[in-house]
Amino acid sequence: MTRARAAALAVTLAAALAACGKSEAPKVDAATERAEALERAKKDVFGTQVQAHEKARALGDDMNRKAQEGIDAADKMSK
Repeated sequence: MTRARAAALAVTLAAALAACGKSEAPKVDAATERAEALERAKKDVFGTQVQAHEKARALGDDMNRKAQEGIDAADKMSK
């Protein structure tokens, strides 16, 4: 192999390796993909568990909201 062919091969390999490192921009953002995956999970085998988890999270949020309202009411009455 001549030096010219070896140099050309080295340049070609370097260009190929450089192209492999490039990543394409995602077509969908992470939040959209997460929401779509959640909807698919609701209809999949684990749909019941996913729905139960969502209900439990909503119940916890509701309890926290009511507790905060109670604290705010107590602070208001103490003033």
